[in-house]
Amino acid sequence: MHNDDEADHAGHGAPALAAQHRPLARLAVALVSCFCLLLACLQGWSAWRAYRAELEDGRVETANMARALASHAQTSIKLGDAVLAEMVERVEHDGMGDAATARLTGRLRDITREVGELHGLFVYGPDGRWLTSSLPRPMQGNNFDREYFQYHLLHADRGTHVGMPVRSRSTGVWILPLSRRLQHPDGSFAGVALATLNLGWFGRFYDSFNLGPGSTILLALDNGTLIYRHPFRDDQVGMDVRSGPLWQQVRQGSAAGSGVLRSKLDNVERLYSWRHLQGFPLYVASGQAKDVILADWRRTTLQTAVLAVAAMLLLAWGGGVLVDQIRARERLERDLRRASMSLQRHNASLQSLADSDGLTGLANRRLFEERLVHEYERARRNGASFALIMADVDHFKGYNDRYGHPAGDDCLRQVAAAVAAGARRPSDLAARYGGEEFAVILADTDLAGAHAVADKIRAALADVDLRHADSPTGRVTVSMGLYVGLPALAEHDDALAWVEAADRLLYEAKRAGRNRVVARQEHAAAA
Repeated sequence: MHNDDEADHAGHGAPALAAQHRPLARLAVALVSCFCLLLACLQGWSAWRAYRAELEDGRVETANMARALASHAQTSIKLGDAVLAEMVERVEHDGMGDAATARLTGRLRDITREVGELHGLFVYGPDGRWLTSSLPRPMQGNNFDREYFQYHLLHADRGTHVGMPVRSRSTGVWILPLSRRLQHPDGSFAGVALATLNLGWFGRFYDSFNLGPGSTILLALDNGTLIYRHPFRDDQVGMDVRSGPLWQQVRQGSAAGSGVLRSKLDNVERLYSWRHLQGFPLYVASGQAKDVILADWRRTTLQTAVLAVAAMLLLAWGGGVLVDQIRARERLERDLRRASMSLQRHNASLQSLADSDGLTGLANRRLFEERLVHEYERARRNGASFALIMADVDHFKGYNDRYGHPAGDDCLRQVAAAVAAGARRPSDLAARYGGEEFAVILADTDLAGAHAVADKIRAALADVDLRHADSPTGRVTVSMGLYVGLPALAEHDDALAWVEAADRLLYEAKRAGRNRVVARQEHAAAA
C-alpha cells in the first residue's frame, strides 16, 4: 500500500519531489556543520579540563613536596630548640664554673657529633664573649654585634629566636642561628645560648629530590629574608624577597596554599605550594615550572586537535541524509545513556539512604538485621563459625550532658569510624544498632579472630583519644559483648538470639567496670 502511494505521489511530477529533497539536503548540511562546531567545542572543553587536571596534579605534587619540606625543617628546628632548652637549663642551674663548663662542653660536643643538622653549639656571656662551644678548640672573638645577640639583649622573652642567616665566624659556612636568652635569677640578661644549623644540610636534603627542570625549593623567614633557595646561589642567601609575589601570598596569613606565580628572581612562571612552619617564623615553598607541567598536555592537545580537524572534514564530506540519520541515532543513544545513568544514580542514592545511618554512615539497623539473618543462615548451612559483637559507649549520657549534643554526635561518628576499622572483610558488617550502641557481624570467624577484631576497635578508639571528663579513664571508651558459636549446633534456628546473647555479655562488661570485652563461645544461643 505504501509503494502504491509513492507511485501516485511520483506521478505528480519531479518538481514536487525536488521541492521535498532540497530542504532535507540543506538540513543535512546544517546538521553536519553544527556537529563539526560541537566537536570543536568538545575538543576545546576537553583540552581545558585536561589543562586544569595537569595543573591540579602539579598542585598536589608541589603541596606534598611542601608538606615534606616543612616537616623536615620543623623537625630540624625543633631539635635545635630542644638542645637549646637543655643548654639554658644547664647554664642557669649549674652555672659556668670550671667543672660545670667542662661537663657542658663535653655534652655540646657529643650532641654536635650525633646530630647532622647542627653546625655548632655556643654559649656567650652578657658582653658577647664566647664562654664555651662544641668546637674542638677554644675560639677568640665577640658576637655582641650579631642580630640574635642584640635581640635577646633587648627582649626578655625566653623562647627560641630564629635569626638571620649568617656566615659562621668559626668555619665560614652559611648557618641559620637559633638562640635563647640566658638570665640571672633576678631576671637580668646573662648571655645567649646559640645553636647553628648548617644550611648545607638543607641543601643536601633538597638535592635528593628529582625536581625536574625549572623547579625550585626555598626556605625563608616571615620577614621576607631568604634563607636557602634550590638551585643554590651564594649571593641569594639573606636576600630580601618581600617584593616577590610568593611572599605577598604568604603574608596573607594562610598556613598553606598554592598558586601560579612568576618569580622575580628568574622571571620563570611556576606553580608554587607553600607551607608555614608551626610555631616558628619560617615558611617553605616548592615550585614547578608551568611550562614543564604543561609540556605533555600541549603535545597531547596538538595531537587530538589534528585528529579532531580530520574527523570534522570527514564528517563534512560525508553529509546529507546519512549524517541526519546518524545524528538522530546518536542523540537517541546519548539520551538513553543519560537517562540510564540518572536512574542508576537515583536508585543508588535511594539504596544508600535506605541502608545507612544518617549520622555515622554505618549500616542502619534495618540492613543489620537483614544481613544478620543472611549470614547466620549461610553459616548454619556451611557449618561455619559465626561471631557477633555488640558495643556500647561508656558514660555517653554524661558526655552529652557535659559537652553538648553536637559534640556527642561527633563522638558517635568517631566511635563509628573505630568500629568500622574492625570490619574490613567484604562479609563483615559494622552497624549502628541504636543510640550509642553498635554491632559488628563477623561471618566465618572463631573466638580468637573475633577477639582480635574487638581489640582492634578498642585500639582504634584509643588512638582517637577523645577526652571525657566524666569517665574514670578520662577518655571515651566502649564496652563490648562478643558471642561466638556454630549456628548449625544451635538448639533453635533464631539469628536474633545471637543479638540477645551478645547483649547480655555487653552488660556483663558494663557491670565488670566497663572499657573491656566479655566474650563467650557457645552453640545454643537460642536456648
